[in-house]
Amino acid sequence: MSQMASKIWWLRLLLVLLFFISFVTYYCSNTILHSYNGTGKSLNSSKSVCGGWVTQKKWKSLNFNITRRTKLFLKLEDFFWQEHLSKLALPYGIKGSEPLLLKVLAVTANDDVPANTDDLECRTCVVIGNGFAIKNSSLGSIINKYDVVIRLNDAPVRGFEEDVGNKTTMRFFYPESASSNPGLHNDPDTLMVLVPFKHQDLRWLKEILYNEKRVRKGFWKPPPQIWLGDVSKLRVLDPHFMHQTADRLLRIPLHPNSKQKPVHPTTGILAVFVALNYCDVVHIAGFGYPNSKSQKHPIHYYGYDTMKSMKNSYHNLSHEAEALKRLEDLGAIQYLHPHS
Repeated sequence: MSQMASKIWWLRLLLVLLFFISFVTYYCSNTILHSYNGTGKSLNSSKSVCGGWVTQKKWKSLNFNITRRTKLFLKLEDFFWQEHLSKLALPYGIKGSEPLLLKVLAVTANDDVPANTDDLECRTCVVIGNGFAIKNSSLGSIINKYDVVIRLNDAPVRGFEEDVGNKTTMRFFYPESASSNPGLHNDPDTLMVLVPFKHQDLRWLKEILYNEKRVRKGFWKPPPQIWLGDVSKLRVLDPHFMHQTADRLLRIPLHPNSKQKPVHPTTGILAVFVALNYCDVVHIAGFGYPNSKSQKHPIHYYGYDTMKSMKNSYHNLSHEAEALKRLEDLGAIQYLHPHS
């Protein structure tokens, strides 16, 4: 082989090696990018945040029963295959509501959270409260990056995207806080999660689902008489979580005497507790009420409700604020904005 032919041979070999190295580099990079994009994450995503949480197992330091349960919703099959011996009525158990539940669960979907979320190695979640604190926060783009975004009641999204984002994975509601047309402020795939506080809440849902005559008694505020949501996206939250939120987190008496006004957790603190059970990272925004002594101060980032409207509620707001402070001090939750 001549010297010229030898040089050409080595040059060709070098070109082949360069091509091979370039191809491998491109393929690996593209695969990594695709795997992150497939879960809606960037390379600088929450995986690093998750690592700290999972490694330290902060949830184990909580002094109440965090079970890491991924089964959030009641299912029809649970009633067929095992007998529920609940000793408590709603909102802490299902005693006395079994016939209504059977009818409701017979026509609603019995799946849990969609697999693309359920199968994540690390779930990052944010619970968006309806408080005034999130107004003018410009957190919308940050909120949209979480794997799971939980919203509450009928809080609007349209027109407030810059502050609260527009992604919704789950929305917790009860009849009095339901929107007659959930499609206005939710993604098509949003799970509409009924939190049944009382027997009438399940009755309302049954009447909606079976298009029966509506019974309006038993509600502190008239619920929608028409519900235009996607039935396949309806879920009923397991009262286990309300029970644990009240008993373990808030230490609310589950059997108050007749002279005591009943106190129940808000949907907000309940959603935080559910997130602590289901998610690996829990952040919150829009929680807390104004320190202002004025009863006319707005309490939500939308609408015109004031502190005066909370005067006769069935919730202990200062007690819940203390519970959130404990969770924050333990590192179990983190606020996305300054708060008092």
